[in-house]
Amino acid sequence: MTDSPEPTATGAVRRISTGAPWEEKFGYSRAVELPNGLVLVAGCTSVVNGQISAGSPYEQAITSFDVAFAALEQVGLTREDVVRTRMYITHARDVEDIGRAHKELFDAVRPAASMIIVSGFVDPSLVVEVEVEAYRGGAK
Repeated sequence: MTDSPEPTATGAVRRISTGAPWEEKFGYSRAVELPNGLVLVAGCTSVVNGQISAGSPYEQAITSFDVAFAALEQVGLTREDVVRTRMYITHARDVEDIGRAHKELFDAVRPAASMIIVSGFVDPSLVVEVEVEAYRGGAK
């Protein structure tokens, strides 16, 4: 679901909603496309259709990035357009598994990337949250 119109020559910002309950409850967009072609995707976890898709850290990372990719698809972009990723993780022991998932998804793309250890998420079964930034080349 798209919340606002396509970007225009006047420099409109496009806000994308996926219908997740927290978007309305907490007042945010899943993604925002700026007139300069930069697309910012909010933190994504392995929650799909309101249900936690728990699994190994690797599986959670793959699912979290898939949520982000779905948001990018709404503005016509793919993982190949990703220029930056951030991975927030709850345990240093998961670095290798989450890093392996990132490599499988982005090895050919090579975005700038950060992995940050945090104290936790809203549900303790979640071990990773990701953010992505993508760029639409040729934007005005």
